[in-house]
Order: sequence, then C-alpha cells, then structure tokens
Amino acid sequence: MQQLMLKGGMGETMANDDFTRNLRLLCSYYKSIAEVCRRLEINRPQFNRYLNGRYKPSASTLRRFCDFFGVEEHEILLPHGQFERLIQVRPRGQATEAAAQPETEHLARLADLGTEGMERYLGYYFEYYLSMASPGKLLRTLVCLEQRGDQVYYQRTERMEAHPGARPSHNCYKGLAYFLAGRIFMMDYESLGCHEVTQTILFPSFKNRISRLTGLKLGVADSSERMPCCARVLYEYLGSEVDVHRALGLCGVYELESAEIDASIREAVQNDMKPDEWHFRARY
Repeated sequence: MQQLMLKGGMGETMANDDFTRNLRLLCSYYKSIAEVCRRLEINRPQFNRYLNGRYKPSASTLRRFCDFFGVEEHEILLPHGQFERLIQVRPRGQATEAAAQPETEHLARLADLGTEGMERYLGYYFEYYLSMASPGKLLRTLVCLEQRGDQVYYQRTERMEAHPGARPSHNCYKGLAYFLAGRIFMMDYESLGCHEVTQTILFPSFKNRISRLTGLKLGVADSSERMPCCARVLYEYLGSEVDVHRALGLCGVYELESAEIDASIREAVQNDMKPDEWHFRARY
C-alpha cells in the first residue's frame, strides 16, 4: 500500500490534523479499533499510523475508508468542527448497524483479550482423539493455526476413506482461537456442509519448547445418529511449516493398536474416568 509522509506547510498540517480527528470520530462509533481493522481488512499497526497522523492514506485507501464509513471523500477532509456537526445530524449508517448487533461487540472484545499469548502456538499440529463416528478407533487430523490481522484463525482437516483403498475425502473445519486466563479456546464449523460446530479447550505448554497440548473436544458424531460426544484430545506440534500433502497423507482413522500411533498418545486420549471423578475432565 502506498504511504505518504506528512509534509508541507501549516495549511497542509492543519488539513491532516482534521483528517486524523475525523477518522478517530468515525471509529468512535464502533466498539473498538480492532473491529474497524477487521472489517476494513487492514493491518492494525498501519491503521494506527493514520490515526496518529504519521501517514496519510493513498487515494485508493481513502476511498476504501469513505465507502466503509459512509462519507464522501471531501467530507472526511473538512475542518473537524464542521465534520462533527455533519456526522451528528446524519444517520450513523454502518456504525448504527454495528451497534444493533451485540454479537459484534462480544467477538471484538474476545479478539482484543484473547490474541496475546497465542503467537507461540501458531503452526501445524496433528490432532488425535477417539473417533466419534467410528467407535473404538483413533482419528488423526491436521490443524493449522495462523494469525491474520488481530485474530488467530485455524483450519482443521480430516482425511477419511469410506473403505480401505477408496479415494479419500476431506472434511474441512474453520474457526477462531483465543488464549483466555491460561487456556486455549477453539471453536470451528464444518465449512463444506455447515452441519457441525465443534469446540476444543487445550492446556497451554509451560515449557520453552512446544511439543504436545492436551484437552477436551466437544462435537457431534458424523453419522446418522448425530450423537453429541466429548473426547480427550491431544495436539502434536509439527512446526511452523510442513509438507501439507505428506502430512494429510498420514491423517485418517487408525486402529487403537496401530504401530503408527505412539503408546503415549493412545494413553493420553483414553476416555476413562476414575472412581472419584464426578465430571469428564481433561488431563495434563
């Protein structure tokens, strides 16, 4: 994106000051700057430079801002007092729309609170848990966590074979991840048929090097019964970059005693309960 440093005489400086104050006023009708950046699909540090008056946007970026906030290009450059009076008597447009959708506020607050600390968990994982659709067998999937803007997104891909030797099919789940009060919360949906939402809660790693994360997964069995199920889950860290094709080739449904599955992984995902346990609990 083209960036222009603020230069020039007093008149241009005052005009730029009006622009930054006008931009801040427009942002004030939203719940947070993070929400504005997500909706504009703009990098937060870059947007902060416009808000602080360090840079002024290119012509194309200025048009994006005006289209988003519902104002004209010449209006956003007006003296601040005049612009403020204009906005006060005008319908709020998208700002009103955002205020009328309380879920936007909730998601924006989660994003503000739940991104810090997630950067060290970005990358690829094998996910293991006892299959909800094939009782007695273990499922290995591929998960990728990545940060885009102020939010951590992830994709979870299942590789399934109807029978041995059949051409595999893939189920793709997409979701958001948050780090809140010492736990990693993940929620995704099945993106092809949109027939399932799953939630996973993981313990963070307290070691310098991330190797495995454990927790619980709640979902629905992918069968005609569609029974809600909860299972222990283990995430095995693979690295920040992998050969995705080869990694997916290792995913699928395995027999519990398969030599390709470590005994420690089988032990970690067993869904047993101790006599003194009143709830189905995750284990470190």
